[in-house]
Amino acid sequence: MTKLEKLHQEIIACRACPRLVEWREEVARVKRRAYRDWDYWGKPVPGFGDPKARLIIVGLAPAAHGANRTGRMFTGDRSGDFLYAGLQRSGFANQGHSEHRDDGLKLTDAFIVAAGRCAPPDNKPLPEELARCAPFLDREMALLPGRVLLALGAIGWNAALASAARTGSPLPTPRPAFGHGAEYRLPDGRWLVGSYHVSQQNTQTGRLTPAMFDAVMKRVRALLET
Repeated sequence: MTKLEKLHQEIIACRACPRLVEWREEVARVKRRAYRDWDYWGKPVPGFGDPKARLIIVGLAPAAHGANRTGRMFTGDRSGDFLYAGLQRSGFANQGHSEHRDDGLKLTDAFIVAAGRCAPPDNKPLPEELARCAPFLDREMALLPGRVLLALGAIGWNAALASAARTGSPLPTPRPAFGHGAEYRLPDGRWLVGSYHVSQQNTQTGRLTPAMFDAVMKRVRALLET
């Protein structure tokens, strides 16, 4: 078992946040009517992708009936379909849909992590819950070659900056602000790039379009090839 696999086993076994444990397990027990025949995952969700990845994608947290159901990041919901379609177009994924853990999806040179590993009520983890999850993020990113960090949303952006600061990369004050297409070169040489989150709140309202996401991914690819 690799160090990354051992870490993922630790993540899956975590019960550090009582509110999140109660919520994720209640969702897994009650289920959504459309998924009543599913055996929900109902546990923390580890990272997913290519362990040799130069691109690390930092998300928010599992969706209640997405990754909390399937056990794989951005899998089983429309947010994941938007994300993986974009990753396929940019050459990081072999397919543009995400249904379940054994659907054949593979990432090349990309790995997905998250600021929080349990599905939170209303998709809003508390600051103290993110703080408890932070060591998992630090350790996971330390085991990946990542040269570019793609933050999906402000929480992912701030989590990536905080992780960099905790692991020895002093940041300026004030810290670089999040924005779609924002860029910041971390003191250790890695690049941090921002994108609006791929949630339906953004993609269905037109705040984030496929063309906008493709433009960010084109920049990510350019940074990787520099």
